[in-house]
Amino acid sequence: MMNYMQTILDLNLKQTEEMLAGYGQKPYRAKQLFSWIYRKRVGSFDEMTDLPASLIEKLKENYTIDALKEIDRQVARDQTTKYLFELQDGASVEAVLMHFHFGKSLCITSQVGCNMGCTFCASGLLKKQRDLTAGEMVAEVLYVQKELDAIGARVDNIVIMGTGEPFDNYDNVINFCSIVNSDHGLAIGARHITISTCGIVPRIDDFAAGHYQYNLAISLHAPNDELRSRLMPVNKAYPLDTLMASLKRYSIDNHRRLTFEYILLDGVNDSDETAVELADLIRGMNAYVNLIPYNQVDENGYLSTNEKKALHFYDVLMKHGVKATLRSRHGDDIDAACGQLRAKHERAKQGS
Repeated sequence: MMNYMQTILDLNLKQTEEMLAGYGQKPYRAKQLFSWIYRKRVGSFDEMTDLPASLIEKLKENYTIDALKEIDRQVARDQTTKYLFELQDGASVEAVLMHFHFGKSLCITSQVGCNMGCTFCASGLLKKQRDLTAGEMVAEVLYVQKELDAIGARVDNIVIMGTGEPFDNYDNVINFCSIVNSDHGLAIGARHITISTCGIVPRIDDFAAGHYQYNLAISLHAPNDELRSRLMPVNKAYPLDTLMASLKRYSIDNHRRLTFEYILLDGVNDSDETAVELADLIRGMNAYVNLIPYNQVDENGYLSTNEKKALHFYDVLMKHGVKATLRSRHGDDIDAACGQLRAKHERAKQGS
């Protein structure tokens, strides 16, 4: 990995105050700095006209604002936009902007590659190289927000559900959330920020102990250990009994509703029997199931459940006392699955 300068976006407000104190600056300077970056969204320290020149020079010596650049994008018929960014060390990551009736939702990446090995997922086509820093995740959001500024729009919701396992990068993800949630940062409400995990139980317990207001989503995708272990190797480390016990503790201690994400795979996890088993697993919990159409990945061989069968699966859950939603398709005419565009880009680089 090449040497690169730390981005100022890595620092939350308290860390910024501590950094500036080391330069002999008063705490209020941190709010000024945050205002320039997150409200006025400047691209250089030289634009921060109310900071002392000596401080500007110190910041320029030790930090950068830029943490990534766009190298590719795809725009679907429904205007779903997939961005491919290059980080300072040459690694590439994706983010996806989706347009819903309730606002604009940005799905961001938390790791370069992924080691979870879910058999249906494009993210794992390339193994994990490293974690993203908090600031690199912030940079994904800021880049898209600056584009939306031009049309008077904003990122309404953030989902940490792109490439990587967020709870395998726990500290950076929590710091990222604190920065974008801060009133002095991007001021995105905690309940508009969702962290998705495949089920790293020790980190779920840490998250529960922190009493955060961010939403927690669980990538479930199967209602029994045999099928889930086949689809998701993480289940061998944290089987369903262990996972569900942790989630029930979280839900009770935090009085928060859980989301269970369930990608529908044709002939794999979409039968009536599986729907009933899923309902039996989570009935009585403060939770609902988000049924997700599968974005097909050629390398993995799975097919997406058709709309009629998906609606039937939804009906079975509802009739068995489990609330569910069926997400509309987004970006199915582009490389929409997490990791697809990045994998294509990396293969092209290796072939050049």
